[in-house]
Amino acid sequence: MTGIEARLSMRVGQGFDVHPFSHLRDRALVLGGVEIAEGPGLAGHSDADVLSHALADAVLGAAGLGDIGAHFPATDAAFAGADSIELLCRVVAMAASQNLIPVNADCTVVCERPRIADHLSQMAVRLGEALGAPVNVKAKRAEGLGALGRSEGIAALAVVLLEPGDRRPAGGTIK
Repeated sequence: MTGIEARLSMRVGQGFDVHPFSHLRDRALVLGGVEIAEGPGLAGHSDADVLSHALADAVLGAAGLGDIGAHFPATDAAFAGADSIELLCRVVAMAASQNLIPVNADCTVVCERPRIADHLSQMAVRLGEALGAPVNVKAKRAEGLGALGRSEGIAALAVVLLEPGDRRPAGGTIK
């Protein structure tokens, strides 16, 4: 494959996820595979890691494989409490089975609380290990607008670039 053919084969995917805060006091807040003690947990069937879910959706979209809900439905008891980093590793393996590997990803978490700036680099490392490529993670506030601005939950957006190839074993490196 020539350089031009390879560039034409590159695929971009975007992902989005949002979860409300949980009413369960013992529910952990997990973002990008990092547990954050400062905040209430998010409601969801798995660990409700909106950041990992958004990135998984971006990978699936770039690979033309649908979305996370189609592969890991909330109606399937097998995914109750699932570790979303492990789900992301499985999604990366699905893309690799299509001969597509991640080049990089850029992610944004949108929340009023808790303050997560001190955790962004750890999230980037965890997600990068699962993706097998560099990941940038940013945090933004909704500035008081809408449900996110009223601190009712957390949203995340992600974009990923995939290219043809098989440079590494499929499925990430997280155990």
